Amino acid sequence: MSSTQHDPRSVAEPAPRHWTERIGIPRPLAWGFIGVLIFMIGDGVEAGYLSPYLLGEGIPAQRVALVFSVYGATASIAAWFSGALSDIWGPRRVMWTGLVIWIVCHILFLTMALTTVDYRLILLTYGLRGFGYPLFAFGFLVWVSAVTPRRRLGTAVGWFWFAFTGGLPTLGSLVASGLVPRIGAYSTLWVALALIIVGGLIALLLVREPTGSRRLAPEGERPIITLLGSLTILWRRPRIGVGSAVRTINTASQFGFLVFLPIFFTETVGLSLEQWLRLLTVMFATNIGFNLLFGVVGDRLGWRRTVAWCGGVGSAISVLALYYVPVAVGPQYALALLVAAFYGATLAGYVPLSALMPSLAPEHKGQAMAALNLGAGVSVVAGPAIVAVFLGPLGVVGVMWIFALLHLASALMTAFLRLPDEGGADEVPPATVPERQPAAPLPERE
Repeated sequence: MSSTQHDPRSVAEPAPRHWTERIGIPRPLAWGFIGVLIFMIGDGVEAGYLSPYLLGEGIPAQRVALVFSVYGATASIAAWFSGALSDIWGPRRVMWTGLVIWIVCHILFLTMALTTVDYRLILLTYGLRGFGYPLFAFGFLVWVSAVTPRRRLGTAVGWFWFAFTGGLPTLGSLVASGLVPRIGAYSTLWVALALIIVGGLIALLLVREPTGSRRLAPEGERPIITLLGSLTILWRRPRIGVGSAVRTINTASQFGFLVFLPIFFTETVGLSLEQWLRLLTVMFATNIGFNLLFGVVGDRLGWRRTVAWCGGVGSAISVLALYYVPVAVGPQYALALLVAAFYGATLAGYVPLSALMPSLAPEHKGQAMAALNLGAGVSVVAGPAIVAVFLGPLGVVGVMWIFALLHLASALMTAFLRLPDEGGADEVPPATVPERQPAAPLPERE
């Protein structure tokens, strides 16, 4: 990162006075972070038990898997649309759309699909509900990137991911663990709806910041051009394409691990299923805290440097440790927990990427965030695909090395993610646009 980002004299900005700004939360958006946390708790309530609930209703395992595959596909599409539509409509309208989709589809899912155990309705209503949470949550992330001063953007997106992962799956699963034994699985899904409504309304009614209510794309740009631009930006701005690839690598290993690590730790290492589940909880709980920490570190040490060393190199080391340490010492649970926490922490090293991407294209922040979210969606497919192709011929150790090398590759790729004031020729330096307003329409120099 250049010294411009960290030099207080580089931006005429008063010192933060309110306590929220002192901890890195933009004061005008403070209620939004709380709303996102509550919303994602509601979205995460079902994460730990919906699959066995559907199996218990007599739906075959293959059909249950298809339900979640469709849900993942719609969520990936919505993640891309959250940035593209924010350019056209503004983030607030995108968030309202996501909230309404979630509420309507969930009510239909509960009242029509589950009560009749009609598989086609379950597939339709739950699949369509997948459009809901990315539009709401990632729409807010675009809003954060549009109004936060660049020198504090890493910390702000760290708080976003703290709220996001704190709700899904962590606190959401905790709520379910307390409610399901008391009121039943079906009634708990109604509680999830109540949490969604409360969180959504807190974010949308209590946040009055005006930028979120207007389009982020330059005035006069046609909607279809803006929408297509959220894809073409991948090659119009090669650095955005590289950033999207880095985001894919970020969580590809995470989604791949969920396919085979349960068997590895229980059958090869010798942990019990209960120990494995607690290990997984520790892994993601650690990730939550470090999401915030690395946001702050990125603002202090530089976004690219943090992503490269803490995210890329750190994750490569932790991936290999996650294999070699348990193999070397056997079912030593304390050491297994330690390497799992190490992996969860290093994954969070990629958090500053959410600050870096919109800063690479300050006049098209929505398109840049769409590319980032597209990378996140691709990782859901890429990780398990790598496992499916290579686990048979190469075994667990081979797959671990593939993921480790990918993380190292992502560290090298960050060398291309240069900000405008680091020598970029096709973006406008952020110092030339207002820090708390969307970038002014400027001609692109492609």
